Amino acid sequence: MRIVDLSVSIEEDLKDPLPFSIRYETHEEGAEFGAKLVGVTPDDFPERKGLAGEFLTLTSHAGTHVDAPWHYWPTSEGKPARTIDEMPLEWFFNDGVVLDFTDKPLGYAITVEDVQEKLDSMDYKLKPFDIVMIRCDADKKRYQSTYSEIHVGVSAEATLWLIDQGIKVMGTDGWGWDTPLAVQAADYKQNPREGVLWAAHYAGKEKEYCQIEKLANLDQLPPYGFKVSVFPVKIKGASAGWTRAVAIID
Repeated sequence: MRIVDLSVSIEEDLKDPLPFSIRYETHEEGAEFGAKLVGVTPDDFPERKGLAGEFLTLTSHAGTHVDAPWHYWPTSEGKPARTIDEMPLEWFFNDGVVLDFTDKPLGYAITVEDVQEKLDSMDYKLKPFDIVMIRCDADKKRYQSTYSEIHVGVSAEATLWLIDQGIKVMGTDGWGWDTPLAVQAADYKQNPREGVLWAAHYAGKEKEYCQIEKLANLDQLPPYGFKVSVFPVKIKGASAGWTRAVAIID
């Protein structure tokens, strides 16, 4: 069995427009804190060293994460949209499928026809609960200032088509599931209308699904024939949860 890490680190060097910070507590600071907790002095710890720790300030959408239906809209399929802690765990451990769209230019919106043609070329038929992942290798440039603007996006129509095939969880190694924000903004400013800004996200209003953003290392996977684990962290009432996404190849 081989396990492939599909996650990016939560780190300040990642060029992500979503703000977050990490403060690292040293062993010496841990001794000061520990002393207060248990009513002793720092000198009571070996070499005045306590337990190291970290303090993070971040959004639930930092790093590799799973978006819940609540992220997209207050309702889904005419019912209150579910938050990340309400999603069935069965969704997040299933057979994985990688659709390689590294041949598409940055900012491209993948269509239904693109997905169908790719599956035909792979000689693969989707089945319910497959976890479908879009590869564009944006993760290879996650330390560049343009990271959030260089991925291939998925159209709302293709998102809905995947859901119609029984897909509940889908993901991308790009910063976001939709086309880059700059592409959306330029399109909207040229012709203001609905269905441009976060169109694929808003597909969740019509049909329930979860998406994984900021995956990594999809180039290390075969097109199919492996398992994917993307269990989200259980944050009560949250629109997303961080995940240590991994692929398991037998």
